[in-house]
Amino acid sequence: MLDNLTILEASKLIDEKKVSALEITNSYLKKIEDSKKLNCFITVSHDKAVHAAKETDNRVSKNNRIGPMDGIPLAYKDLFCTKDTLTTASSKILSNFIPTYESTVTNNCINKGAITLGKLNCDEFAMGSTNKTSFYGPVVNPWKSLDSDEELVPGGSSGGSAASVAADLCIASIGTDTGGSIRQPASFTGAVGLKPTYGRVSRWGTIAFASSLDQAGPISKTVEDAAILLQTISGHDNKDSTSSQKPNEHYFSNLNSSVKNLKIGIPKEYMSDDLPLEIQNYWNEGKKILSENGAEIIEISLPHTKTALPAYYIIAPAEASSNLSRYDGVKYGLRTNEKNLIKMYESTRSDGFGDEVKRRIMIGTYVLSSGYYDAYYLKAQKIRSLIKKDFDNVFKDVNAILTPATPNTAFAIDKEEKDPVKNYLNDIFTVPINLAGLPAISIPFGLDKKGLPVGMQLITNSFEEQLLLNIAKNIQDSINFKNEPKCWWK
Repeated sequence: MLDNLTILEASKLIDEKKVSALEITNSYLKKIEDSKKLNCFITVSHDKAVHAAKETDNRVSKNNRIGPMDGIPLAYKDLFCTKDTLTTASSKILSNFIPTYESTVTNNCINKGAITLGKLNCDEFAMGSTNKTSFYGPVVNPWKSLDSDEELVPGGSSGGSAASVAADLCIASIGTDTGGSIRQPASFTGAVGLKPTYGRVSRWGTIAFASSLDQAGPISKTVEDAAILLQTISGHDNKDSTSSQKPNEHYFSNLNSSVKNLKIGIPKEYMSDDLPLEIQNYWNEGKKILSENGAEIIEISLPHTKTALPAYYIIAPAEASSNLSRYDGVKYGLRTNEKNLIKMYESTRSDGFGDEVKRRIMIGTYVLSSGYYDAYYLKAQKIRSLIKKDFDNVFKDVNAILTPATPNTAFAIDKEEKDPVKNYLNDIFTVPINLAGLPAISIPFGLDKKGLPVGMQLITNSFEEQLLLNIAKNIQDSINFKNEPKCWWK
């Protein structure tokens, strides 16, 4: 009864008083305890969760429940600052950091009665696409290949957020997406992953990687749950200067699955002989489903797609080198025992950051340095403008775009490419959307021949999340994918 619950199902059980919020919460706390092999959680907020569940049950007893999120157990990527709870960004340098404030995203959920189960493992400072850069060790994908017993990556950087949903360790989670860090792990784990329009969700209190690209969003079991969560976490925030002033929308109550007369674009630049045949076949099936349901499929061109990854891996490290300069051992976080101030800075950052973070800081510092700013950073920003213009032109003719979410399915943890540039190719289908600031969603579509999830990605124009969710629901209802990996980890 309490397995694989969606937000809607759990909310109905609580409303009808068939089960208490405390019973649901305790069942998830036990699942977390029994699933340590997956390494999804860095911190489990046991006492906080139990206290919040009792408060929900008290409201329910007085017929005063706040709404559909009241009593729903969630977990958060460990980039969101949570008051009086360890917040590490999966980095040694913040391994002792306990904020005195709550991020806007987590505060919005708490104000709606959501229960905080804990903080989820991720790539260090969100830099990675396998969850192997975490100081706390890699997260393990709950899915396994049919032909191997090898442990698989869950994707990244929101690997813990996606794996915890797929393994049913929480009803839903919140991650962040800088270049695909919600959609790629959602695709690898058979979950729904939504990246909202840049500015739709406040970044205040979220540890920054690349401030012009980062955006928080939900990872859930269904499109309906994604709509409820987006409605919960979005909205204008005076504390975030990049927060949109557009009014919050009622995504769930306005949800419908009609795609009749919509025009769906298929970018020819995303078609490649290197794309695995199974992913190509699922992509074709997606086109067929939408066409049969009343949409028109149109081939489109996004000519600057090939330049997106190089531009991203200049812009993102440049912003990271600036954002991470604050971690110097002076005000908070790790501090090494050095008497000389400069040596303290050097040894703290050398010891506190992992290899991938150091690599990106050095790249970012280099492209911002005198003599290289114009040659690299300024040129990358010009390419970013061209990519945004490509999407603007396309959305004059189509309502949405359908692409694969990733160029491959999950692979073994010990078989990650040694070449970091090849690893960066995991984000080839997702990065352009962040550069353009658009909303996109990954929807689980089927399984490959190894029995691993394959995700499809939908993209719409800025602030058209309602349309995005509607089309995603149409696909979801048409394919009826079941996210139920075998429970081998207990």
